[in-house]
Amino acid sequence: MAKIICVGSVNVDITGYCYAVPEGGETLAGDFVKTSPGGKGSNQSVAAHMAGADVTLIAKMGTDAIANVLTDFYASVDMPIDHMSRTEAAGTGIALIMVEKKTAQNRVLIIPGANLELNAADVYAKEAEFFDNDVVICQLETTFEPIMAAAKLAKKYNKPFVLNPAPYKELPEALWSMIDYITPNESEAREFTGVEINNIDDARRAAEVLLSRGVKNVIITLGVNGVFFKNAEFETHVDAIRMNAVDTTGAGDAFNGGFITAIGEGKSVEDALRFATCTSAISVTRKGAAASMPTREEIEELYSKHFN
Repeated sequence: MAKIICVGSVNVDITGYCYAVPEGGETLAGDFVKTSPGGKGSNQSVAAHMAGADVTLIAKMGTDAIANVLTDFYASVDMPIDHMSRTEAAGTGIALIMVEKKTAQNRVLIIPGANLELNAADVYAKEAEFFDNDVVICQLETTFEPIMAAAKLAKKYNKPFVLNPAPYKELPEALWSMIDYITPNESEAREFTGVEINNIDDARRAAEVLLSRGVKNVIITLGVNGVFFKNAEFETHVDAIRMNAVDTTGAGDAFNGGFITAIGEGKSVEDALRFATCTSAISVTRKGAAASMPTREEIEELYSKHFN
């Protein structure tokens, strides 16, 4: 079983489903609303947990009642939250999401709240966990202080450090060389590199820019066009698996959770990309983010159908 540390965000997602997304100044009626756990740190942790990993989530919630949406969900999937903490300085993070039903595309507004209270001291307080783990992952929904602390501890104990650079922020220069795997999507890769990605050649050029900044392995997720990987030794492309998508909200998080689980288990990069692709493919067939994450058995069934 892979042991994963995630230092990241936890939000409560308030998702409205609608047939059309309103333009500026316009009001439209929606279909229904759903409240569920979210935040990239939470989603990726749940994805890894459901995929079979032992996950330590280092995160911060508020003391408000809405945090119960998170704790109740974690209890329902038997995911430990011993390393999460609460603060009275801010409310639990919230994401306001609109999902357009005809396209399954989403628009998201994040109110970080307690996520911005997570600090280096919170991470260093859990240093013992870093000694006995397989992979460390962060995203960009917190400040850089806990991210840098997690990266330094990963390097101290010689553990691979994965950064999902979402939502896009320019990174501190010192962080680049500590990244073992970076996992941007097309738009994030464009922001970092200036390369507009329309095909595999574009993805290759963008990956080369990221490698030149000190990253060891680059994974660019391409939506319906799959995923592209490149490091100094080789590159590969894995096609997406066509599914009947109903909600793409958690797709990227599902991919990251699946990937870190597979890498933590010692799978090859190509096998890990395929495992992650299956994890993501199943997630888009369900509504919600954390609630859409597939079980290990579901992932392996789809993997055997497409890759064996």
